[in-house]
Formats: sequence, structure tokens, C-alpha cells
Amino acid sequence: MPDKTAAGFASTTSQVSEDRSMIDAEGFRANVGIILANHAGQVFWGRRIGQSAWQFPQGGIKHHEEPREALFRELKEEVGLAPDEVELLGSTSDWLRYLIPRRYLRRDRPPCIGQKQLWYLLRLTADEERIRLDASGLPEFDAWRWVDYWTPLEHIVNFKREVYRQALEELASLLPQPERLSPSHATRLSSG
Repeated sequence: MPDKTAAGFASTTSQVSEDRSMIDAEGFRANVGIILANHAGQVFWGRRIGQSAWQFPQGGIKHHEEPREALFRELKEEVGLAPDEVELLGSTSDWLRYLIPRRYLRRDRPPCIGQKQLWYLLRLTADEERIRLDASGLPEFDAWRWVDYWTPLEHIVNFKREVYRQALEELASLLPQPERLSPSHATRLSSG
């Protein structure tokens, strides 16, 4: 499927203000991850603006903000969708964590060594033309596409792969796709 792109994006990446997001005592920034599925069980896969990296929408939880509030704020900012344009199918039962490689660490205070994320699975109920990557002044993505459910595991940056695997495995049963392949079966099929 061809990428969906948006015209007029600046080539700079957006900057998230760390001081407005919650960093715990261990140095993990509280964050939500969003797996947005269509009715065919495919998932939204966005290309980071000005980069060749693809990922799911995600974003920090601000002080005095509940994770579910952050979910819908990030959904609007990054994908342009309102809560009434999706169905919330479920979330991970606990925080999933990854460490940020040393070369990407910022020297901010308080220090942030990684992300702890609650992941949400949503199904798009509106028409896909409602997806807008330019809904905020600082877009995260400059293109997007629908991909098979397990495809992100093959393409996400290495340090996020285990969190993606955990989230996709925990949430897979919530999508009504009885013939859905397991990640190990999908890998076997694609490699031979």
C-alpha cells in the first residue's frame, strides 16, 4: 500500500518539553503508546518527520494528566483523530520499559534514561481520510501507511523492539481477527 503523505511539513523534528512530562525516580519518562487498527486488523505505521524511521504514535504524559487523557491528546496531536473517531479496545496491564541508548541521551534535568509506556489498542471507526498528520503545529510524522499487525516488529529500531513485541502480543487477542498469525509464525513465513 502506498504511503499517505501530507504537504507543507517543516523538515525539523518536533521537540517535546521534558519538564512538562513526568520522569520517575529511576529516570523513566511516563509515556503512552498507540496502536491504531483499521477494520481489516492492519495498524497505522507513521514515518518520523524528516527521517527514514517508522513507528507507532507515542508521547509523554504531562504532570496532572491521566494516561488515558494523554492517549487522546497524543492521538489528536499526532494523527488528528478525536476520541469519537476511534474505539478503545484495551491497554497493557502494566508499564513497559525500554532504555534509550547512551548516544541519544539528553543532558536534561531530571535525567531521562528511558521510557515507561502504557500501550493502548484503538480501532478506527471514522473514515481514514480523517487522519491528519498536520493537526498540531509540530507534526511527528510526514507519511503513514497501514501495515499488517506484526510488521512493526521487523522494522522498529532495535532498542524499542522488545516493548513493541510485549505490547503487540498482550493486545493481539483484543482484535477480532481469529486467523491472525503469531509473531513467530509471521517471521517464519516472511523468511522462507
